[in-house]
Amino acid sequence: MAGALYLDTSAVLRAVLESGVSPQVGQKLRAARALVTSRLSLVESTRVLLRLRADGRASEENLADAAREIDAVWNRCEIWELTRQVCETASQVAPRGSLRTLDALHLATYVLARRHIDGLELLTADTRLSEAARSV
Repeated sequence: MAGALYLDTSAVLRAVLESGVSPQVGQKLRAARALVTSRLSLVESTRVLLRLRADGRASEENLADAAREIDAVWNRCEIWELTRQVCETASQVAPRGSLRTLDALHLATYVLARRHIDGLELLTADTRLSEAARSV
């Protein structure tokens, strides 16, 4: 069984919405002994599904299936809140990087969670976030 994973929203969305594109993401999710994410992930994933619905880019049936699969992943996760400490850390992490605000919040949550969970690894489909995580 794999170790503990911090899930960035992009990894979960890729696994669910683009199934078959990166099967290793789904395999890692299934094999992990523990999953961690930020409350932010729940908001981001809901917003993506709302955008897909508004744009008419997916059927209601497919969106309902995706929502169930995404919720099943989040239900397995330890959810870390967007606390003052997370926000303060986000303003300082990866100062040389080109991280967007939400990615900085994910990175900060990952950094803080890693202090409490031995061997926590970041699972993301976002190249910038992955690169920034290697420097912290």
